[in-house]
Amino acid sequence: MAQGIEMRLVQQLFIASTVLLLFFSCEPLATQFEDVGGAEIYRAAYLSKEPDIAPFIKVMTWNIRFGAARLPWFGDSCGDRVILSEQEVTDHLRALADLINSVQPDILFVQEIDVGSKRTAYIDELQWLLDHTELNYAAYASAWKARIIPSDGLGRMDMGNAVLSRFPITQATRLQLALRGDQDALTQYFYLQRNILKTKVQLPGDEQIYAVNTHLAAFSTDDTKRIQVGQVLDELTQIDQYGELFVLGADFNLLPPGSDSTDYCLEDRCAGESFHHSGDNPFHKEGSNYTPEITWLQEMYNRFSPAVALNAYLADQPRYFTHTTQFDALPDRKIDYLFTNGRWAPGSDSTIQSGIRLSDHAPVSAKLEIGQ
Repeated sequence: MAQGIEMRLVQQLFIASTVLLLFFSCEPLATQFEDVGGAEIYRAAYLSKEPDIAPFIKVMTWNIRFGAARLPWFGDSCGDRVILSEQEVTDHLRALADLINSVQPDILFVQEIDVGSKRTAYIDELQWLLDHTELNYAAYASAWKARIIPSDGLGRMDMGNAVLSRFPITQATRLQLALRGDQDALTQYFYLQRNILKTKVQLPGDEQIYAVNTHLAAFSTDDTKRIQVGQVLDELTQIDQYGELFVLGADFNLLPPGSDSTDYCLEDRCAGESFHHSGDNPFHKEGSNYTPEITWLQEMYNRFSPAVALNAYLADQPRYFTHTTQFDALPDRKIDYLFTNGRWAPGSDSTIQSGIRLSDHAPVSAKLEIGQ
């Protein structure tokens, strides 16, 4: 009992000291982003030869789980790991690069990539991937940046979204998404601030394309994701109205409309957790009950073209699953997407479920027609 009281006192003192630092430190502990801001531009140490333009380009989207592969990390898979070793991270990055090189995308959308975080040995994973693949250029927009995260020893954090390309990136903008509305102010201060990363890629000749990447809220229990989807739709609609071609890579953390299973509380529960029983509080596990959200992507399907057509998905859902929360399981739901206002090469989409051994997400790729 005395040990428990001591631990609570230590936690309270830590929180109090953190709050004091917030008010008296010259530099904020956690970065607060503007609604519209710049993105960081990267370049590979050695540039690979750009391929000649073809009737199509290959695009791929992948949430790489910050190079943790399938390790049972404490935050998303009922695990207890917090900090990875440098060897673990580089081994995982090498495996990620091998798969990327086997697919050979011209444009790659990546979610959950670390560029200087304590948990991943302070490795700039974006630069590492550029230097070990045939991709030449990249843009990065942070979604979680802090000198210290006062929770579970996480420490310094910089994680976000990236667009990697064989071709030059001429513009890159970070657009802030709505923050979760179900958090207290202190939690929200240190929490993720999701974004849209909008880039313009110069293809050979006069061809240009907007490559847009986003990653919506994972654990919100209110309508945050609905608001965020609306923001993404507004941005894509504006590009479309200007007569420009775009391709979107996204981890929407939402299921396609019409999905057979919409509640994954039991699949996602950890040892000792109980849901769906009288007296359970909460009744649903955060981020696992998609039932109230099942129509929130319908407008995206109505306006734009998915790499995986909705009727194809509904006819064979397991074939297109991309995600699982359990570190030793196969994908059991689809939450990762490619959309465009152009045309996909017929039959070119691929949900690479073997990639689930390298992340808790499988990559999705497809070929996009150019010069339409």
